[in-house]
Amino acid sequence: MKYAEFLQRTQFSKVELLACANGTLVDDPPADGFATLPGPPMLMVDRVVEISHRGPQGRIVAEYDVQIDAWFFQCHFRSDPVQPGCLGVDAIWQLIGFYGGVRGAKGAGRALGAKEIEFSGQIRPYNKLVRYEIDIRRYAELSDTGAAIAIGTGHVIVDGELIYTVKDAKVGMFKGIRYPDYPLPSVNSVGGIMYR
Repeated sequence: MKYAEFLQRTQFSKVELLACANGTLVDDPPADGFATLPGPPMLMVDRVVEISHRGPQGRIVAEYDVQIDAWFFQCHFRSDPVQPGCLGVDAIWQLIGFYGGVRGAKGAGRALGAKEIEFSGQIRPYNKLVRYEIDIRRYAELSDTGAAIAIGTGHVIVDGELIYTVKDAKVGMFKGIRYPDYPLPSVNSVGGIMYR
């Protein structure tokens, strides 16, 4: 698809999300790139079912099908399989970054934190469907740096029950930080503080 179409989309299939993770979804991406998704097994989303925005606010809703043999159930824990809570939090960050990309943010997305994370349940191998509902309270593009930021509160719901709340999760989109020549050493091959 063309980048202009990508910016207008309100839903994405699993195939499209995988193409996004592989950098093949958009035929004419912007020169600075746009926020993409991690590939499997870190991709925690199977489909995006809703994206909307009104001014600096918006919403993104996605779903994930629980698989009895998911990689994390094999090791976390061997005698007590449960999806790590951090993967649900990461899914919220993944989706906020993706939302920024659909809003037109350029560069690579990076999680910047969250104010409060609360767990009241868990995801087990025989659960069926995880739903992520994120209300974006602020999306802004910073003209002086070309960076963008999105802040939202996410809810993780499994089989109709709310089990996590992630308040004010933040994702920034930054130009010039990608490391596309991995594993070769280059200017972005070492981490640390992004901006000094």
